Amino acid sequence: MCFLKNPKHLKALFLAAKDKRTLIKIHALMMKTNLSAYGNSVGRIIALYGGKNDIVSARKLFEELPLRGVDTYNAIIIAYSRKESPFEVLGLYNQMIKEDVRPDSSTFTVALKACVSLMDLKMGEEIWRKAVELGYGNDVFVGSSMLNLYVKCGKMNEAMVAFEKMQRKDLVCWSSMINGLVFNGQPREAVDAYKRMKKEGIDGDEVVMMGLIQACADLGDSRFGLSVHGYSIRRHLNLDVKVQTSLVDMYAKTGHLDLASHVFKNMSRINIVTWGALISGFAQNGLAGSTLELLMEMQSCGFEPDSVSLISALLACAQIGFLKLGKSIHGYTVRRFDFNQVLGTSVIDMYSKCGVPSCARALFDQMQSRDLISWNVIIASYGIHGHGEEALSLFLQMIETKVKPDHSTFASLLSALSHSGLVEEGRYWFDLMVSKYKIQPTEKHYACMVDLLARAGEVEEALKIVDSMSTEPGLAVWVALLSGCHNHKKFSIGEKVAKKVLKLNPDDLGIHALVSNFFAMEQKWEEVAGVRKTMRKSGMKKVPGYSVVEVNGELHAFIMEDKSHNQYEDIVYVLKKLYLEMRAIRYLPNIELCMI
Repeated sequence: MCFLKNPKHLKALFLAAKDKRTLIKIHALMMKTNLSAYGNSVGRIIALYGGKNDIVSARKLFEELPLRGVDTYNAIIIAYSRKESPFEVLGLYNQMIKEDVRPDSSTFTVALKACVSLMDLKMGEEIWRKAVELGYGNDVFVGSSMLNLYVKCGKMNEAMVAFEKMQRKDLVCWSSMINGLVFNGQPREAVDAYKRMKKEGIDGDEVVMMGLIQACADLGDSRFGLSVHGYSIRRHLNLDVKVQTSLVDMYAKTGHLDLASHVFKNMSRINIVTWGALISGFAQNGLAGSTLELLMEMQSCGFEPDSVSLISALLACAQIGFLKLGKSIHGYTVRRFDFNQVLGTSVIDMYSKCGVPSCARALFDQMQSRDLISWNVIIASYGIHGHGEEALSLFLQMIETKVKPDHSTFASLLSALSHSGLVEEGRYWFDLMVSKYKIQPTEKHYACMVDLLARAGEVEEALKIVDSMSTEPGLAVWVALLSGCHNHKKFSIGEKVAKKVLKLNPDDLGIHALVSNFFAMEQKWEEVAGVRKTMRKSGMKKVPGYSVVEVNGELHAFIMEDKSHNQYEDIVYVLKKLYLEMRAIRYLPNIELCMI
């Protein structure tokens, strides 16, 4: 049997071990001829047991060995790593250190991978220190594993330091860095890292491209996104379902729904995540009808809606006030899913925007746990329905539950107070937002505050707030102030504000109409003519407004002077009847704003 100890003969036997039965025979033969005499070849048997998914036999053989070297330890550690048993991996690593067995590059790499699985940064740093001590600080495999741990734990500063210290950076290192920056909310830095990688002569693979596509989506940079897409095609990269789904998501988020749909239609394989990305894109771009059509198409293709597609459908229902379908989706989510905070908040938002704040509040009160977003949505719900006092009451309840308000909370609160004319409360909470909660006002907060004061006729105070802004006021702030000047006939201030608005060159016909109406009220007909001339020159056309009414679960849209509805005559009859009733009680409509 001496021929077995020849490495060439052993290698031939190992290659012949295609199944577990053959492996057991080789193991038995080695046992019969003195197992310990085979040295590192025992590690090969352990690895083969691990590869055959027989970790019990691998561990038993490992424990029976009187002496264990680095190859044997690596074999069992790697076997456990493949079985995704990180606790066992780290336990064996610690045992190895206690037995004074010197780890190598493979040991450190697999041990750090286990730390990534457990998100155990403390243990990872301990392993890294040992690696550096033993001369593996510049090993590219060990370094990239430590880099990956820092990235996954969100420690991007430490990751950057480790990355810069690496003498050799391979594609895996660059990929970890680029995707880590994207994952941790630094898309601009991710793009810069990619450009630096290209300068160093390293080409990106599919993993890098997917990270870049996500970065483009976060930045809203469709131009660079198109460049990344084109590069991937030219390099013949494997655009699998994950990469293509990222492309659909990126194009949809940047408003290129035609390109998103084109990529989607040309995919050889589509999964539920791909459907969710496209449906979400249409919903976020305000195309409610298309969103709901896609949801139905997805179901007809045999896919059950997931939480992402249902949240998008709820958003679509909120946009067009489709309450009946919204209720159906609510029922579906309760029956099929764990009704978590995200779904619950989306349903609350839908009920609120469909005009039933009572249902929104009832659902909110039933939620077992509420996060900041849930509170923000319910506060905003009362705000849009003009219930400022209720919104303030909810805000105070939120404070009592130790939930800390953010900039969105105060924007919702100030908007609610504005719509209800609660000027004193608005002043108080605006000041407290800055002094107590250390939240610096954004343009949205200033716009809400200016609107609150201007609505109440406090135009001079509103102007002082505008003048106190550290940044140049935007269109929303000036329009809110002009609206107050118009409503309260503050001509001297309003004239200056109107000119500011025109200087910003708004492309909204309604804003030009407000400016024109203000000048008309002041009887400055030359300025009125000037505004109208500007509108004609720029080719602005009023987008027809329309109303949508839901009757028995069906949506009916009405455009001005539209006579195509099949119940047009009946509708006209009812409107005439209502008009006569209004005349009888001497109701006079306000036509002051109908100058254009």
